[in-house]
Amino acid sequence: MQQIQTENATTTSPISVTPVAVAEVRRYMEEQGASEAAGLRVGVLPGGCSGFQYGLNIEDEPAEDDLVLEVNELKLFVDPFSMQYLAGTEIDYVSTFQGSGFTFNNPNASGGCGCGSSFTV
Repeated sequence: MQQIQTENATTTSPISVTPVAVAEVRRYMEEQGASEAAGLRVGVLPGGCSGFQYGLNIEDEPAEDDLVLEVNELKLFVDPFSMQYLAGTEIDYVSTFQGSGFTFNNPNASGGCGCGSSFTV
């Protein structure tokens, strides 16, 4: 897990993001002209062939009830519903011959589907 700096202490972030994934998010944010306050929304949504699916989106600011994490100088916005399913998850970005995209290594998932974009708990 990665360390996050709060006002008075360093704590362990419940979500980790690999340096490759951070670089890809930053590249996209720069292309979109995102503000300094912007961050990556990481969420879990009902749906997909296994029950839940992951969601990623660049947002200008966090919602009122979001947990705001800073991992490798990247802000993550996570709502309380999603956090219960994402604690311990590692987000990575991989490129293969078949394509490229973000992957989630989630220890809370008890199963998944063949496409890799949905999971069960």
